[in-house]
Amino acid sequence: MLLKRRGAAVPLALALALAAACANTGEPPGGPPDDKPPVIIGVYPESGAVVPNPRGAAVIQFDGVIDEQSGGGGVGATAGLASRILLSPTAGPVEVSWHRSSIHIRPKEGWKPGRVYQLQVLPGIADLRRNTLKERRTIVFSTGPAIPHASLSGAAVAWVEQRSLVGGLIRALPLPDTIAYLALVDSSGSFHLDNLPPGRYAVFAIADQNGNRVRDRREAYDSALVTLDSSAAVVLWTFLHDTAGPRLRQVDPVDSVTARVTFTQSLDPAQAPESLGVRVLALPDSTPVRVRGLLRQEDYDSLAARQRAAQDTTKRTPTPRDTNPDREVDTVAPPPPPPQVAGGGAPPPAQDTSALHALLRQRPVPQDKLMMLFEAPLAPGGRYYVEVLRVRNLNGAAGGGHAVLVVPKPKPVAQDTTRARRDSTRP
Repeated sequence: MLLKRRGAAVPLALALALAAACANTGEPPGGPPDDKPPVIIGVYPESGAVVPNPRGAAVIQFDGVIDEQSGGGGVGATAGLASRILLSPTAGPVEVSWHRSSIHIRPKEGWKPGRVYQLQVLPGIADLRRNTLKERRTIVFSTGPAIPHASLSGAAVAWVEQRSLVGGLIRALPLPDTIAYLALVDSSGSFHLDNLPPGRYAVFAIADQNGNRVRDRREAYDSALVTLDSSAAVVLWTFLHDTAGPRLRQVDPVDSVTARVTFTQSLDPAQAPESLGVRVLALPDSTPVRVRGLLRQEDYDSLAARQRAAQDTTKRTPTPRDTNPDREVDTVAPPPPPPQVAGGGAPPPAQDTSALHALLRQRPVPQDKLMMLFEAPLAPGGRYYVEVLRVRNLNGAAGGGHAVLVVPKPKPVAQDTTRARRDSTRP
């Protein structure tokens, strides 16, 4: 159907678009601000569709113009929006382009037959008024096989830092394939993948610091093998894997019979301190010094606390205040009032970290220090050669090393050399 205008034939669709553009000239002055986040009004291919031969790009259509810098993380539309899009499984990079009110996505290798693709639109995409998409949207479509219904879930923990791996990358590789299904760890430390084919998977959790969606050499990670039937769950404990073992960094005196030994990496909590090789020599004549043992920091703190409690019990004697039944009871200060929120109202609820604490209690906290106890007190001002061998890091690589322990001399007691002034005032 054609529409005549000034003697020319104009397509009806174009005329309707021109009329809509003329009618939508902007918000009326003084009207309420638009604070609604952008809404996805259409996707291609549709979620659940089987498309044997997809043509062109996958399209995410919004109800208005979106900001081409949404997501940040780089320069240009592709760099910003690409951080808010996850397409898997693919064997290479994914091209993401901005088209005003839509985003176009395609794998650089092209759409492969016989795959089930997952396209995730992540929170963070904003419109021109900086209203931001708050929820994740997942579109699943197939280029051949029926869409499966197995699911994989779990949690990822930064083991050394003792926190959830928020924003970490999850890669689930169906063996023996080399391409992976991707997900991100949410704000609660959990992840979830739906519509996976059953089978055996190698699952990785990665601290993806540069956002390139792969595991780089100096990024902390953890992995596990999972057999997926209908559903499975796994907990991953990420840490930096180093093929070189820990080296002894320094030895510091704590008191006359204790020194703190610090290493360059966190140590394997499963390794018993008594299994390490230890040698201490007094310098400069290399006289051997007997070591009573090595303790982890928590064991040393517990031992020191018991010794202090025993000393307090033996030294403490009852006082009239303790034996007087009519003494006044000490008053306890009331708890402080809850914090107030600007503008009134109740304070925001605290984040529930009970699930994280329950996970952290399953494994000991990695430490990079050990406490060394000597049989006899060290000489003030002395220097000692300390060597520790056969120490392992978290991934089992062995190391060791040596350092010099310097015991400080006690500070001399300052003497008062000032003379007392003679009082010349008359009585």
